[in-house]
Amino acid sequence: MANEKRIRISTLLSRLASLFLGLPWLEMLPDLLNSARYLWEKLTDKGMYEVLEYESTLELLDEHGRQARFYKREKVRYLQNNIITYQDQAWGDGRILIGYRCSPGKVVDLYRPGKKTYLLISLRGVKNRGDIDTFNIEWRIREGFKRKTELWETEVSHRTRRLVVRVIFPEARPPIKAWLVEEVRRRTYLLDEDSKLRLPDGRWLVSWQTSWPRLNERFQIHWSW
Repeated sequence: MANEKRIRISTLLSRLASLFLGLPWLEMLPDLLNSARYLWEKLTDKGMYEVLEYESTLELLDEHGRQARFYKREKVRYLQNNIITYQDQAWGDGRILIGYRCSPGKVVDLYRPGKKTYLLISLRGVKNRGDIDTFNIEWRIREGFKRKTELWETEVSHRTRRLVVRVIFPEARPPIKAWLVEEVRRRTYLLDEDSKLRLPDGRWLVSWQTSWPRLNERFQIHWSW
């Protein structure tokens, strides 16, 4: 009886293997991939656009941290039709958003529900799914980095493919130590010497980059100087 049962199980497994190997997997693969991609898109919150490249630089202009400049380049691809606005955000100590400039687009409104300031930018046109824009944004900060230990935060609020964050220090006051904090996941990483570079003009650069950063994570570069 036991022998008969083993024979039946063996026969069933052989038939299943034959069926599996006999299916036209190569022909079915494109359809399977498209179905998986469609399901993934439905299950994830894509938002209005995705960020293809995000590069930002905080430049500390004096050794006392009283004057600073922030600029970023953000390349986005729209994921919906009929988009006419783009939203930017900013936060920090001291006086921020001094001399705010954005290209393309024009700021038409801003509001601050808490520590963060949101800026609504009119695109001066209609964007559709698949269109790509590269935003160049800049503003100045006063009295924002006067402590011995400071930080700069970057929040990933949209699906992002590549993220680069840089902090430039004056020649007279280089960073003593720098580290990265993933605020949401509560993880800390010391930035090694490869992340630190002395520029030709004598200033110091600390940089960090990653691909496909975790959505809604807040990455903070901390430093002591």
